[in-house]
Amino acid sequence: MAEALRRKLVELDLLDRGKKVVRDGDFVVFPIAVEDSSAVKQLCEEFKCEVVRAEFPEVKPPSLTLHDVLSEKLPPHLLASLPRAYDVIGDIAIIELPEELLPYKELVGEALMKVNSHVKAVFAKAGKVNGAYRVRKLLHLAGENRTVTRHKEYGCIFSVDVASTYFSPRLSWEHKRIASLVKPGETVVDMFAGVGPFAIMITREVDATVYAIDLNPEAIKHLKINLQLNKLRGKVIPILGDAKEVVFKELKGIADRVIMNLPHSSHFFLDAACAALKEEGGIIHFYTVARDPSPLEQAEYLFSSSIPAGSRHIKRILHRRVVKAVAPREWLVVVDAEVT
Repeated sequence: MAEALRRKLVELDLLDRGKKVVRDGDFVVFPIAVEDSSAVKQLCEEFKCEVVRAEFPEVKPPSLTLHDVLSEKLPPHLLASLPRAYDVIGDIAIIELPEELLPYKELVGEALMKVNSHVKAVFAKAGKVNGAYRVRKLLHLAGENRTVTRHKEYGCIFSVDVASTYFSPRLSWEHKRIASLVKPGETVVDMFAGVGPFAIMITREVDATVYAIDLNPEAIKHLKINLQLNKLRGKVIPILGDAKEVVFKELKGIADRVIMNLPHSSHFFLDAACAALKEEGGIIHFYTVARDPSPLEQAEYLFSSSIPAGSRHIKRILHRRVVKAVAPREWLVVVDAEVT
């Protein structure tokens, strides 16, 4: 209700953007620019709210951006090439630096640390995520030349080596979303677990059992560290090995839910995912890469067409959405499906 009212105030240009929204017990109090207007009265009737007198703290001026810091240090044509987005994992920043900016790499690195005071090391991407371990080469730009850090996400702590393990802070909402769907007592198979963001988030929230598989020994090493760093309600069982081999040898018919976050190759493992599910079926969370103009339809088609004939039946698609961009006109998409 509060968010709907906020959107309406913004839409009607009634929200005072120079003041912060405050909470008073169970109430949310919005600063408004105009007190006595028909629009305000109408909103009060619609949302069952009232106008009150309150003190609101001032909104702090926006913090410096990378462009602000480098605006007088880079030529305009190079400033235009400067990325506006970058990843921060723990106290390490990773940026995708265009080739024309490489001669200024130290300058960019120092600027990134100035903009993010908690960042102690800066790296540039020096290649694409590839290989069975899903890692990329990195180029050190500034700060400490180390790749191990601890990252916080929704109350969880993750030990991560950004050079030798896969971790994406841009998937934090997905980690939380999947965890919110798991019910007490469920058995989950995470086929490509990495350092355990899904597994840790799930078992921190609910008393469930997660079999966390990864082919990368470094990922499993950090997953085991993360089991010690977090207070869990459920149980995580780390397994080093190829997901398909592990499932067919050890985990057939045990899962209520399977997580498949290996976007470029997940469809090759759907036979194992189907085998992991209990006889009566369960839920598969399928992540893949799809392109414009219809990424959702592409992802759903790839999922449905890759399930081995005669093995399982898609009862219904529960959810599908674009998670994030991975390249121009290319998207990471998730499909949640109930399979019997």
